[in-house]
Amino acid sequence: MESEVMEIDGSVMEGGGQILRVSAALSCITGTSVKITKIRAGRSTPGLRPQHLSGLQLVSDLCSGSLQGAEIGSTEISLTPGKIHCGNHTADPQTAGSVCLLLQASLPCAVFADGPSQLVLKGGTNAEMAPQIDYTVKVFKPTMEKFGVHFDCDVRLRAYYPKGGGEVMVTVNPVKELQPVLMTERGKLTKCYGRAFVAGVLPYKLAKDMSSAAVRTIRREIKDLYINIPALQEKENATGNANGIIIIAESSTGCVFAGSALGRKGVYAEQIGAEAAEMLLRNVRHNGCVDEFLQDQVIIFMALAKGTSRIRTGPVTQHTQTAIHIAEKLTQAKFTITKCDDELSNDDTFLIECEGSGAANAHM
Repeated sequence: MESEVMEIDGSVMEGGGQILRVSAALSCITGTSVKITKIRAGRSTPGLRPQHLSGLQLVSDLCSGSLQGAEIGSTEISLTPGKIHCGNHTADPQTAGSVCLLLQASLPCAVFADGPSQLVLKGGTNAEMAPQIDYTVKVFKPTMEKFGVHFDCDVRLRAYYPKGGGEVMVTVNPVKELQPVLMTERGKLTKCYGRAFVAGVLPYKLAKDMSSAAVRTIRREIKDLYINIPALQEKENATGNANGIIIIAESSTGCVFAGSALGRKGVYAEQIGAEAAEMLLRNVRHNGCVDEFLQDQVIIFMALAKGTSRIRTGPVTQHTQTAIHIAEKLTQAKFTITKCDDELSNDDTFLIECEGSGAANAHM
């Protein structure tokens, strides 16, 4: 007897790629067939773009699934999952689409495979509207380890918009089940570090200017923090022309936050550095334990974990609300969001709590 198909409206809430990534991953893990309609209906170019298509094909490949409607511009797809299997899997949108967004869709699936997986992800490593690969390695990865998820990330070739052509190899080890996490005490900020880079034909001075502006901006608000943001010239392991910066702050309790920015035509390097620093500062002012970008990425893992997870955070983003909406549709997880009212909180401090569904890896 055919299992029931879960219909998902791709235009609700965030209305973009987030719905596709979370829905496809949870379909793969739970064995629930999904039909996603009105994909990116409100966007200037509705329907699947190459990056979304590549991510869906990767998830379908991971679970030996059947994927219908999978073509550029399609506003409706159906995924009927099979069994998740380990091995080598490749995704290549042949654009500068973010490798990190490809990983967001595929990592949860690989965690529930029957052995280690190697994911070869191609595209842009440092792209707009997505985490930079440095964020994935320095912020996302250590947080995943709290859930019991372990992966290695080998950045073989960095690449940027509009050319793309980068490559990252991610090796993922499966788990029996995910552990719940408690991240409710931020502690004090202990250090701040990062990288300001230029690649291709752009002058090294841009990297130095971004770094200097970032340090000045942070120092105006936090006087006595150790800060080290070296200026780097990307040479052998990069293709294309770009400049950018990522700044990471760590706390005494092991919380990690980041701010980042990429160079844009007509924008001074000092402004790019200051933008990244302001983003970081905004994400530590609320005294939460995750920043606005990690917030939505942990939702799927909270939903799948066995037990209750609690994460203290800043304002709850629409991406996070969308991830919760899909997670509650496709799993038995239950989320609650409450305002924090202790002495360390302010109007922007919240607690996201989840009673996880306790997904188990049938292969282990």
